[in-house]
Amino acid sequence: MILSDKLILREIEKGSIIIEPFDITCLGTNSYDVHLGKYLATYKNRVLDAKAHNEIDHFEIGKDGFVLQPGTLYLGVTLEYTETHCHVPFLEGKSSTGRLGIDIHATAGKGDVGFCNTWTLEISCSQPVRIYAGMPIGQLIYFVVEGEIETMYNSKGNAKYNNKTTRPVESMMWKNAF
Repeated sequence: MILSDKLILREIEKGSIIIEPFDITCLGTNSYDVHLGKYLATYKNRVLDAKAHNEIDHFEIGKDGFVLQPGTLYLGVTLEYTETHCHVPFLEGKSSTGRLGIDIHATAGKGDVGFCNTWTLEISCSQPVRIYAGMPIGQLIYFVVEGEIETMYNSKGNAKYNNKTTRPVESMMWKNAF
């Protein structure tokens, strides 16, 4: 079951969903619009290695925006910090974003119950497109979980993305044993 606008508001009032900053005008019928933060990042090396710590360069989106180029993976971040204590959050692109040829995630659209942070976006584009800090970039949808949670994401000892940040975070695949 996906939460409706009324149920999202009820969960915010209860504190089981936290969205900061929250703006009621961003609440849709069954989702909440999130916005692009002011920081982007790109990997320092063109060839990435799943077993290595691939470092990134952060930069700030200027007042006049930034032109994304095809063939480059950009890491972005949501302006909004979120916490989800009882529901599974899914981040999807807005249709207006997709119609500009922008993808906001490669594979990581689902969050875990207990995820408390901003969302790192895996941004790519099909043609050059100018983007701006603060523009609507995606929408959060909340699903009901059936059954009890054994371990919340924010209490897992091996959770790789628990450190609160306002900047995009690079892949931590290298921390996995394989």
